[in-house]
Amino acid sequence: MSRRRKKHVHVNHERWLVSYADFITLLFAFFVVLYSTSQMDNKKVVQVSAAIHGAFQELGVFSGSAQGSVLRVEAAPPGQMPYQEPVQIAGVLYGTEAGAGGEGVDVDRLKLELEAALGDQIKRHEIEMRVTPEGLVVSLREVGFFASGNADLLPDGQAPLARIASILNAKGFQIRVEGHTDTVPIHTSQFKSNWELSTARATEVVKLLVERYKLDPMQISAAGYSQYRPVASNDTDDGRKINRRVDLVVVSRTGPANKDLAAPADLPSRRSN
Repeated sequence: MSRRRKKHVHVNHERWLVSYADFITLLFAFFVVLYSTSQMDNKKVVQVSAAIHGAFQELGVFSGSAQGSVLRVEAAPPGQMPYQEPVQIAGVLYGTEAGAGGEGVDVDRLKLELEAALGDQIKRHEIEMRVTPEGLVVSLREVGFFASGNADLLPDGQAPLARIASILNAKGFQIRVEGHTDTVPIHTSQFKSNWELSTARATEVVKLLVERYKLDPMQISAAGYSQYRPVASNDTDDGRKINRRVDLVVVSRTGPANKDLAAPADLPSRRSN
């Protein structure tokens, strides 16, 4: 009997190319997805901006010329964020002058004006200014305005506060005075906690601004935040010194919409059923 010859099975040594090609294809698709998600759809950004702006208008946040202010986004090269024009958000105007009627806060101009009036205090790190989404914040640090654990304004702090008041009062801005402390507990006969100390310092500044420097009490408010809104670390002595402060937050000038809100005494009395 003749033996059948076994067919020689050809071994394919290039099967790895199939797996490699699949891997390269998946990798290519992955980077395509990453690239596509990194590109900002400018049209959608404008639509979202317009929707947010309209919602703020309905709530009465924008007033006067601010109602015509919209965010404009220009196309940018791939990998770069689009340029955004100066935009008015929540009544705070950035980078441009306030429109007709004087509504809004020209942050840059106000900051320069205050820096010129408070140059010595800024050099001694007794006053610091920064811009936030709410507007301009003028920080009066404890080292130049208050004795430790005390809410009475120091004599050396009267002159710079007067200069601040004269500039802000001339503009008619809305101001929120915030008291802040560090994390070191206080327990004295006058103040049982940092809450009381921060609130007392804010109230003291408001009292001076209204009674001595004649700011409109309808344009100013006070708040105490204790140690819970730090701007520096409380783990170091320098950080705690920065956190012990009173902030004057220049929010916005109140617009005509606020005049429509009648005081409780002006509201018509309800008829009894």
